[in-house]
Amino acid sequence: MVFIPRKTSQEMLAEAEAVIPFISVEDALAAAEIAQTSTEAAQIEFIDLRVLRELYKSGVIRGARSVPRGLLEFWLDQDSPYGRDVFSREAAFVFYCDNGWRAALATKLALEMGLQNALCLRGGLDAWVEIGGPVEPYGW
Repeated sequence: MVFIPRKTSQEMLAEAEAVIPFISVEDALAAAEIAQTSTEAAQIEFIDLRVLRELYKSGVIRGARSVPRGLLEFWLDQDSPYGRDVFSREAAFVFYCDNGWRAALATKLALEMGLQNALCLRGGLDAWVEIGGPVEPYGW
């Protein structure tokens, strides 16, 4: 059997980028700084979609939650045995990966599944680090 793709990954990425909301690294950094100084529960949740090897290699945005891309659908679905309570909170959910590709697809998926306030971090962790956004080691 020969694999004949109906869509390429770049076509899927372009479709996602055409319909999802983005947040700039500057705006995300400002929101994170406000959340760090607030006594109220965080109004922003950073969702890191990368695999463990990447988390250990380059660290994570301070306070980010690791949500493996391959489990996202199950963690978003509150009726799934794998559903995570974090996704039932009222917050802005900022999805990111290293460069933004996986995050764009994940943001589209989250919106399609009904998650309110899902945003894609434009440029991903690479852009975050470039402007001096804080990163901490994973798992410590």
